[in-house]
Amino acid sequence: MDERDLRDLAAFAQVAEQRSFRGAARVLGLSVSGLSQRVKELEARLGLRLLNRTTRSVAATEAGENLLLRLRPTLADLDAALVELKQRQGEPSGRLRINAPPPAVDLVLAPMVTPFLRAHPKIQMEVVAESRLADIVAEGFDAGVRYEENLARDMVALSLGPPTRYQLVAAPALLKEWGIPKHPRDLVDRPCIVTRFASGIVLPWEFAKAGRNVKFTPQGPLIAAHIALQIRAAMEGLGFSLMFADYAAPHIAAGKLVPVLDDWQAPFPGPFLYYPSRRQPPPALAAFIAFVKEWRSAESRRRRK
Repeated sequence: MDERDLRDLAAFAQVAEQRSFRGAARVLGLSVSGLSQRVKELEARLGLRLLNRTTRSVAATEAGENLLLRLRPTLADLDAALVELKQRQGEPSGRLRINAPPPAVDLVLAPMVTPFLRAHPKIQMEVVAESRLADIVAEGFDAGVRYEENLARDMVALSLGPPTRYQLVAAPALLKEWGIPKHPRDLVDRPCIVTRFASGIVLPWEFAKAGRNVKFTPQGPLIAAHIALQIRAAMEGLGFSLMFADYAAPHIAAGKLVPVLDDWQAPFPGPFLYYPSRRQPPPALAAFIAFVKEWRSAESRRRRK
């Protein structure tokens, strides 16, 4: 493929995407007549009509649609490669959009954000915290954060943090009133603080010990997804609460919450940063990937000391 073919293919793709010669000419900085001539020359060389033109509209033919499907990822890769080449000559820049569940934001991402942005002042990071499983590609995110059971197979995954676990806790006053559960089944008739996600799904409670598994849907006076509300309600003795251990730790240390059934709650892998498996991630994402790898290495060194 010579330079003229690449130039004209890019011109065709822009017209097909815009469905307008005028709009595409504005984006490309060309005259409408010059752009039209490029597309005509490309059609002549291929011996195919790629666009149907009327006085009011432009639309790709079947052959044009098939070509456009192949061109999109190729042109995107070329753009990314050119941007990366420019960035290597200077600091990474641009916007980085990440979708993540609130616990991962609070407990894992939050400590990284300021050091990362101070190291890369030309990058603007947007973090959207939500419990639903977003389609990061369709919704324009560069990357997402999920726990292992929700990772898509066609994505690259990078560990963001060490193993974590859930922890069942209760206020001392609640334990005095209801007694200390000896088995997860004891919770069925006791007040619990229930988590319901924005999707409407209620988070079931799962416990495992020595090959025995117990799973049930808790019942209680409060249903909420806001962790600060759940923690406060638990400390005020409203019910038993199952939360990430890192949320519970400072309140346990302060004596306001007590761990319950700790031997029934095993660790599981921490969250993962995930992103599309393309050859060249955008510069801002590439910078964050490198930062996460160094951060995790530093964490490992600290734990070994």
